[in-house]
Amino acid sequence: MTLKDTFSEKMPTVNIIETEDGSHSLFVPELDETYHSSHGAVNESIHVFIKAGIEHFVANNPGEKIRILEVGFGTGLNALLTAQKASESAFQIEYHTLEAFPLDEDIVSTLNYPEKIGGDNLEELFQEMHAQKWGKPFSLSKNMTMLKTHAKLQATTLEDNAYDLVYFDAFAPSKQSDMWTLDVLKKVADSIAPGGSLVTYCARGQFKRDLKALGLDVESLPGPPPKKEMVRASRTR
Repeated sequence: MTLKDTFSEKMPTVNIIETEDGSHSLFVPELDETYHSSHGAVNESIHVFIKAGIEHFVANNPGEKIRILEVGFGTGLNALLTAQKASESAFQIEYHTLEAFPLDEDIVSTLNYPEKIGGDNLEELFQEMHAQKWGKPFSLSKNMTMLKTHAKLQATTLEDNAYDLVYFDAFAPSKQSDMWTLDVLKKVADSIAPGGSLVTYCARGQFKRDLKALGLDVESLPGPPPKKEMVRASRTR
């Protein structure tokens, strides 16, 4: 069974679990799959999307605005960590996130990310980003605006050169193969502006070959423990 089959009509049952760093994730029994690494949800997101994503971009483009596309809003963990990073910095973030199957409020209200991450106003930011309406841009903080789009990536039109950074956080190719096809990846690759990058936990050989075929420069980076590798793919031309 794939997520394409399971999610064709409605969101399947999800259960909250605690990962090894004490932060929550969600487990989908029908797929025997989790939303994050069981070895640490917060640690994984920081490693893949913050350190290899935002921090890398800022190091090479200091003081600039960052336009981010997130594929898979999910629990909102990546967005919360991004909001924290924005609050600590001078740069501005325009954050566009896609999600085909938003979580119910009763699930969101029990997630422990603000507590585990630590920092000022994180609980308020977390609740605000989930409470805001889909399809309508809003200001999350003085450094970050958001647009949540309730749609599948496959059915979403992306403008060329629209984003500086893409968080590609879809479920694994073995679980959600339709998100990793060459046609879908081309749409995402075309949306990356020169100097921009895509970051993801996935490091499958075919995925890397597809990104190279689409004109991106592909780096295999150390993955979040215990994964050996992750990928950052950049548009340099």
